[in-house]
Amino acid sequence: MSDSGKLLMSGNEALALGAYEAGVGVASAYPGTPSTEILENLVGYEGVYCEWAPNEKVALEVALGASLAGVRALATMKHVGLNVAADPLFTAAYTGVRGGLVIINADDPSMHSSQNEQDNRNYAFAAKLPMLEPSDPDEAKEFLKRAYEISEQFDTPGLLRTTSRVAHVKGLVRPGERAAAGVEPGITKDPRKTVMLPGHARLRRVEIEERMGRLRELAETTDLNRIEPGSGTMGFIASGVSYLYVKEAFPDASVLKLGMCWPLPEGMIREFASGVEKLYIVEELDPFLETHIKAMGIACTGKEKIPSIGELNARTVREAIMPGTSEAASFEPVDIPMRPPNMCPGCPHRGIFHVLRKHKVFVSGDIGCYTLAALPPLQAMDTCVCMGASVGIAHGMDKALGAEVKGKVVGVIGDSTFMHSGITGLINIAYNKGISTIIILDNRITAMTGHQQNPVTGFTLSGEPTTEVDIEALCKAIGIKNVQTIDPHDIPTARKVVQEELERDEPSVIITKAPCVLIPEHRNKKRARYFTKEENCVGCRQCISIGCPSISWVPLTPEEAAAKGYKEKQKGHSLIDSVICDGCGQCFHLCKFDAIQKEEEPA
Repeated sequence: MSDSGKLLMSGNEALALGAYEAGVGVASAYPGTPSTEILENLVGYEGVYCEWAPNEKVALEVALGASLAGVRALATMKHVGLNVAADPLFTAAYTGVRGGLVIINADDPSMHSSQNEQDNRNYAFAAKLPMLEPSDPDEAKEFLKRAYEISEQFDTPGLLRTTSRVAHVKGLVRPGERAAAGVEPGITKDPRKTVMLPGHARLRRVEIEERMGRLRELAETTDLNRIEPGSGTMGFIASGVSYLYVKEAFPDASVLKLGMCWPLPEGMIREFASGVEKLYIVEELDPFLETHIKAMGIACTGKEKIPSIGELNARTVREAIMPGTSEAASFEPVDIPMRPPNMCPGCPHRGIFHVLRKHKVFVSGDIGCYTLAALPPLQAMDTCVCMGASVGIAHGMDKALGAEVKGKVVGVIGDSTFMHSGITGLINIAYNKGISTIIILDNRITAMTGHQQNPVTGFTLSGEPTTEVDIEALCKAIGIKNVQTIDPHDIPTARKVVQEELERDEPSVIITKAPCVLIPEHRNKKRARYFTKEENCVGCRQCISIGCPSISWVPLTPEEAAAKGYKEKQKGHSLIDSVICDGCGQCFHLCKFDAIQKEEEPA
């Protein structure tokens, strides 16, 4: 096919096309960078049911159910999402599949949008599952189709690993035809295979080892793994995007490209190693390939030279192996001002964190846009571990410190994160007689990953209206008697309610309800902005303290201040940029001198 027949696609777009061409009938996921766009694109293809699940565990269980019904199924998630889905993952390796089942796992080297850095190739080893690892968008599409063939041929779930670079890079992709279903859909009862009682599981455990033996044979013969002969004495073994870095850094070297990174083709590796004088293993994050290759008794060099933290690139690889030989940078770095991440102008999270900072409480935080509250100037978050952990950590501190913790600890969690894994923590607080105050930030969307729907928003992934979870009723139903819903932009009310709930001797929930400023229904709504009346400003900087990007500080020299008639000690005044002001009014509530005023309401 000529280049004119190819499509320019990101890795995630290509994976969506690959799922469609593979004949996937059901896809379930929880959004998480860098995997989010896969389902956002797949939902546009006809004949594929797509959904956002409350969390990754549910997503994988839905996909497994579809597979057992004879339909090819897909579950997608980022690397930490596979931690959540690990329970069904390990047992799905025992039950096997009917329709092909593939889990796309997106790792995030360098933690561009993650709370940790982990190498999920280790899951393939631990769960005894095959894993494919593409290097570019076209391979991503084709490898996904091959993963379904392997899944059905070997009666196993399959893992496909991408990383942030592969997920988001653009490349030319060859479109193909949608495959016909390989299995007749329907319900088939086979309890010895799908009911994992110990007696059944022991039999399936033996089958897994036999299956791994057959997969090792496949690894030796599949064209997913290939030797690319080159010149010189050095040889490289690499997989995924690391293969491209090696090819760019050492274009003439011999390379063993592992498209199937587990199980490994031991015979092919030995053959390749015997043909080079010096063998290097180039891989991002853990020494996964290196460890297993060294276990074969093969001498090789890996993490002694290749960094084990963060993303690699061609320059890093070349400099690590041949120091001082990298070409000079093509241009001098440009000195640009720091641009730290910040909540948007009008973000409903800003007001409540300002209140929490003033109360000087310990804030057990969670994963979301609101994690930015840990940064200056708010500095109002003290822990962030994983989705849903804020609730459990607050309760743990309560039980550890007893009466001492009253009024001193608050758990904060977003609406989507609460649906994901916060509900069970809140049940635990009610059941075990905790006294924690939990604040649920309901901004009507899953904002942190790009504004996806969730069970609170009232819409499905495809935009269809659906049941909208009533968070207040849910909290009361699980035993929380004290539940209040407030507008977080109303800072005086927020301050009053937080004080009330902190003084209770029993658990309570505060729901802050206001839409994310970036969702269309809010952006398209006309509303009055605020402006600074300079002559009233006394330079107290209270409005600056909330860190809104639309409010800046204008410094003045003593002469300028005197010319404006300011007090002797005033060093400047605040200024509101009406272009980016959202009209939330948080700064208005903070100003005691009538220096911040509201424009006339728009018609």
